[in-house]
Amino acid sequence: MDRLCDEIIQIILNCLDDPTHFSLVSRRFYAITKDPYVRSSYFLARHGRTYALYYALARGKLLTEKVVDIMISSGAHLSRYLAQCAIHHYFRAQVHFIKTRWVRSVPLPVFTHFMMVAAKMYGDIPTGKGEDDGTIFGALLKTSRLPTESRGKWETIKEVVEKYKFIPFCAKDPMMAQFPLVLAVEPRLLPYARANGFIMDHKFRNFMFRKMFEKPAVQFDGRVGEVVNNVHKLTSLDPNMFVTRTVAAEVCMEAHLNDPGYTALKILDKEGALKFSLAAVVEELLKTFINTRSIAMSNMQPVLRKLHSDFPSEDPTVRVVMLSSVFFIDTSPLPAGLTARSTFSASLDEYVQNCKEKVQDLGLAPVTRKDLFDMLVNKFTPDKFVGIIEYGHDVLRMSASEIKELKQDVALACLEVGCKGKMLKKLVEADPPMRDVIATHVVQNLRLNLDDLPWSDDEEACQQFEAKLCRDFVICRRYRYPAATDDRRRAGAAEPDHPQQPGGNAPAPGHADQMDVDAANNAGPAPAVEDHALESDDDEIADDELDPEGGPEELGQIGQDTLTAMIRKDEISPVRRRRFYDMFATYADHMGKLTYPSDYLQVGRWIHNEFGPRHPVTAIFMLHAVVNENAHILQNSLYSDSNITSGRIPVTLKHFKMLARLGRPPNLALIDDIEAGIEFYFDEDDYLSVEDSNSAASSNNNSRARSRRVKVETDGTPRPPSSLPASPESSGSRGKGSRGRKRPRRTTTLVKSYAIPDSDDENIAGEERDVIESDFARKRRCETNLQQWIKHLSVLLKEEQRKYKEKRKREQAAAEPGAKLRVPKSEFFKSLATNLNRLRKADREKRQQLYGTDVPSEDYSEGEEDEYQYRTTRSKRYKVEHV
Repeated sequence: MDRLCDEIIQIILNCLDDPTHFSLVSRRFYAITKDPYVRSSYFLARHGRTYALYYALARGKLLTEKVVDIMISSGAHLSRYLAQCAIHHYFRAQVHFIKTRWVRSVPLPVFTHFMMVAAKMYGDIPTGKGEDDGTIFGALLKTSRLPTESRGKWETIKEVVEKYKFIPFCAKDPMMAQFPLVLAVEPRLLPYARANGFIMDHKFRNFMFRKMFEKPAVQFDGRVGEVVNNVHKLTSLDPNMFVTRTVAAEVCMEAHLNDPGYTALKILDKEGALKFSLAAVVEELLKTFINTRSIAMSNMQPVLRKLHSDFPSEDPTVRVVMLSSVFFIDTSPLPAGLTARSTFSASLDEYVQNCKEKVQDLGLAPVTRKDLFDMLVNKFTPDKFVGIIEYGHDVLRMSASEIKELKQDVALACLEVGCKGKMLKKLVEADPPMRDVIATHVVQNLRLNLDDLPWSDDEEACQQFEAKLCRDFVICRRYRYPAATDDRRRAGAAEPDHPQQPGGNAPAPGHADQMDVDAANNAGPAPAVEDHALESDDDEIADDELDPEGGPEELGQIGQDTLTAMIRKDEISPVRRRRFYDMFATYADHMGKLTYPSDYLQVGRWIHNEFGPRHPVTAIFMLHAVVNENAHILQNSLYSDSNITSGRIPVTLKHFKMLARLGRPPNLALIDDIEAGIEFYFDEDDYLSVEDSNSAASSNNNSRARSRRVKVETDGTPRPPSSLPASPESSGSRGKGSRGRKRPRRTTTLVKSYAIPDSDDENIAGEERDVIESDFARKRRCETNLQQWIKHLSVLLKEEQRKYKEKRKREQAAAEPGAKLRVPKSEFFKSLATNLNRLRKADREKRQQLYGTDVPSEDYSEGEEDEYQYRTTRSKRYKVEHV
């Protein structure tokens, strides 16, 4: 180091955050750091010309008169605003955004020299309260929504930026976030701000254009022209500044309230000043309503109708949205029953006529059967949907058989929409035979077997796989779908041209898929991808979304946020606290964007209540819920209010096998139920074969007379055959008689007496008898349900271990020699290994309670006759040669 030249040492100093310790290494290094040129170069190299003086004033012991002069002559930016804040802070005046000592560490002679330099540059500097340059721009922002003549004078604002070199001097300065708003109000200041060193970052883009299109507090003539001119000026001065689709959608959401901003946006679209088609933005915006609560909100109807009238679309999803906005509103006076007719109900007749007139006004007539089907299977269909059915009776002239067929198709489609339990309940109550149609359709078309799942080697397919029933529409999980299916899923169900009757082998009628995860992705821009000017410089802005048409421009995402709400959120959000960004939006702002109705009944719970816990339909829904990790359905299905085992849906080994194939962790509710002692079954056929499903169904509906069969008494623990079946399907080939054990016959031998011979003491005889009986109880082999579960889950865990080892060998063979490779375990593998230890511990504690604390730790679930024998190889013995 002693041989290095001074220039190299200076480069080393510039790379250090705190060069204090480095300067104390030797006298030579200390002498170099005392040089004023080295110190001024350090601040300029570390912080740039714009912020060099701010950070230099914070290191008062390093600052001298000569350092100040060298920095000014080398191009360090000194604005009158910086001098005003430094004078206020040095003499103990309030500078609210600076909490450190800052300039107070500067010696008085040096700070006096700094004030003289600033006075020589700018003359008399106002230092009174509220006279600094930042206050001038704050006042301009407060009056930005007023007419032009009520705002600050343009000459004064221009003089502050051009002559007095105004620029925010640190990241903590509130003007760092407010100055882009000033440029949005007065884009003519941008060239002067750039000359002072202000860099317009693309993260300020939406922040600025939102302020341009903001609704004025007082309407005045010329507002539309002002907005158009401001957009033209800003886009011409900086090519990185342009109106994004995000801002355009926010302006459209206030089309009925902010007429100047909406009109200016349409003028920009006609002039070709936008980098996208406004009609395409409106169409995509209207599509997002198909999956949000706002489709049924009355305050959204003026927006939808104005946008549709200005930009009509032939898209089928937009048609469903507009029809739903007509039929979903004002259903409170309608009767609740489905048997009501307009000839006997005045409110129902008025509803039908009003809907007919509104449909004609919107240009959506005539309404078809497919339109009624799409509206009925929508997640946000009101509880009183008798008006939609009556519209088919009265206007479409549908016969009774056609209405019945429509209801059946809707009921079958609603099975796959998780929140449509209330509608299914009403349809079945109005038409009891529909219950059997639903049961037949589910059993014949929606069974899920192990062969229906993707192979475990295809991790991407396993991650994207989702069963059709019992989807979790509240929590957004791992599932994602290709872009090609987005429109179909957002549009809802597509009714088949030739509906098939349930009970055949044909696929079910088109269902209202309307994936809730897709809705979460399309309902609005996620907070992480919104442009926000109040973020720290280190935060990454993920707004680099590509144009849907494949263009390279960052046009932004489309959501249902209003322009006013986003402006208020930008203004009140704390600086540099991105993770709390969503906390500063009102509850009403998010209510309309939720992807599930406010009052719903899950279809899985309705199935459990309607068909009972031990029914083929309930078993199929249970299997789908396990695969989809729907905790709401699982917890309700496994635990009854009375905590009675007979009221639970049994857990089977097939559930764990399917989770193992997909690599998903089992829900803790399954483990809790196993620990509680639920019976062991290989699959649903084990308990459905011994308990008649008809009797289970009739127990939930006493009004129906069904044939019953006497339940065969068994011990409740089905026994497997000589070997474990290769798949759940193969277990069904076993005979019904081989599933249970026969009741053991009573022995005819005399009971051996344990009394001590020739003993007159009855106490001694009783004590010896208790000890012998206790030893007999300990040696007796009795496999409990919990031990059966442990045994079979242990086999499943060993199979997962074998697969993991094979996978690791394959990846190590494909990797480069000597490379360290980390192969992750599946979530099922890790979860099962942890939960098995928990079950073994619970089993050991139960045996200790029964047989005492000195019970042997032998696992009673394994024995000589066990079909699962994993014998370990004997360890090799090496002979040790004696030296």
